[in-house]
Amino acid sequence: MINDEVRIYPIGDTALTVEFGNAISLDLNQKAIAFADYFLDHPFPGFIEAIPAYASATIIYDPVVVRRAMQGNAFSSVTSIAKDAVESLAIDSERPTRLIEIPMLSNDECAPDLPYVAELHDLSEKDVLRIFTEREYRVYMLGFLPGFSYMGDIDDRIATPRRETPRTEVPSGSIGIAGRQTGIYSISSPGGWNLIGRAACETFTPKADAPSLLRPGDRVRFVLAE
Repeated sequence: MINDEVRIYPIGDTALTVEFGNAISLDLNQKAIAFADYFLDHPFPGFIEAIPAYASATIIYDPVVVRRAMQGNAFSSVTSIAKDAVESLAIDSERPTRLIEIPMLSNDECAPDLPYVAELHDLSEKDVLRIFTEREYRVYMLGFLPGFSYMGDIDDRIATPRRETPRTEVPSGSIGIAGRQTGIYSISSPGGWNLIGRAACETFTPKADAPSLLRPGDRVRFVLAE
């Protein structure tokens, strides 16, 4: 029986979302990733893709193929499949995860908000970088931009709200802080996160078989580049 915390709702007529909760937590994220991974091994007619987020996963499907194969309303049919998947979900807490080291540049050009973050928390810039790089971060999801990685959790000592005025252009590779989240801008775009460094490696290669260096469930450690 699906508990009351799990919600299933349509996203237009070609997708539905299964929501396991409404918080940033390891447990909910593991469920979202496991649910999306389930369909790699158990695709159904009309299945296109399953995309995990912080605490939910979205199934994208072709309604014409689903109706033809299952002889009924596409959303109802996929909802039934999703419920069965939730019921059979197995979370392997011991499942190995990848540890990815990201070399990080932190000069004035790459880290324009580092002085602000340091001043806000009454720390030196060196201390901000030390605190930031001394822990591993979980990749909870990719979104906002192709390959943009939402990671956490930032140490409370340097957690910093988004900028009041977003920048019109943030260079690709920029590493930002927003609250207790961190992330890497995979491509150049507008953005309002506090920039404290820049990846010294490519994290998004559009024409590659696996365009994003990072994927949900990975662990990331930032290493200051010389």
